[in-house]
Amino acid sequence: MFSLLDCTYVTRADVSAVIVFGDSTVDSGNNNFITTIAKSNFQPYGKDFCSGVPTGRFSNGRLPTDFISEAFGLPQIVPVFLDPSYTIKHFVSGVCFGSAGTGWDRVTAGIFNVISISKQLEYYKQYQRMLKEHQGEVKAKRTIREALHVISLGSNDFIENYFLLPIRSSQLTVSEYVNFLISIVNNFVREIYELGARKIGIIGLGPIGCIPVERTINFAAFGKCREEMNDAAREFNVKLQQLVATLNTELCGLRIVLGDIFDLGLDIISNPSAYGFKNVARGCCGTGLFEVSILCNSLSPTCCNAEEYGFWDAVHPSQRAYHIVADYLLETAFSVFL
Repeated sequence: MFSLLDCTYVTRADVSAVIVFGDSTVDSGNNNFITTIAKSNFQPYGKDFCSGVPTGRFSNGRLPTDFISEAFGLPQIVPVFLDPSYTIKHFVSGVCFGSAGTGWDRVTAGIFNVISISKQLEYYKQYQRMLKEHQGEVKAKRTIREALHVISLGSNDFIENYFLLPIRSSQLTVSEYVNFLISIVNNFVREIYELGARKIGIIGLGPIGCIPVERTINFAAFGKCREEMNDAAREFNVKLQQLVATLNTELCGLRIVLGDIFDLGLDIISNPSAYGFKNVARGCCGTGLFEVSILCNSLSPTCCNAEEYGFWDAVHPSQRAYHIVADYLLETAFSVFL
């Protein structure tokens, strides 16, 4: 029987493990094990993954955190915490708590009944208890201290919450909502710091107004990017960078960086051929205009070569685009951990 473990190898690395929090940009399959429609554990998802297995990753293959893990000489895939086929032995070198559809805002997580960031924190504490039982307290603390904690979160707070539903947008301006989210990020980072995290890499927001589904519904601008969403993402990244600077100053021994991928994403959209892409306006699955999750299924036709597409479905980048993002992060902000 095929196992995802067949796709992994382990060598030594200065980073002891890659520990992941976030949304569908990093969720390697936790949503498979909860009651939600935000799933992708069916074909054609995973088409270009090891042996073509749909794992619950919202792409045709691997995610940025998989590539980041490999770059540190750790397993080529980051295992999901809720998968019962994994044990603490597999989680020693990395674990993913991420959940597709979630956000910093608890309201966002509730839209598709997915794993909130507070619940991901609970899982992290449970993981630490398991790690101490397996390695002993001293070694487990060292593993946590030397682990790279990757956080990729915030897109859904704008895509499926603020700019879609009247809940937060009727209460707060964009700037007020950004400040609200940043306060949650601040509290979360301080909590995992108190739990021993010392190496943290946050992935900023990309040009979320340019994902195919947003361009599809932007009728007034004839399918162009939604600039109000891009502006919100820019503001979030700016304030996130300010927070990162403050945290580095205030928390002794912490090294936290922001991987700002906004300009990279915008350049890919503006100059796709420079990155080897032929299509960045549509996803590879179905029409590429609106299909995502259950709408991108075994009955959906797919493009002949996903390598030529910047997006796999109408929301999520292709494996190749994710690889470009991972390489960029490792060459820039995340290089301090190599």
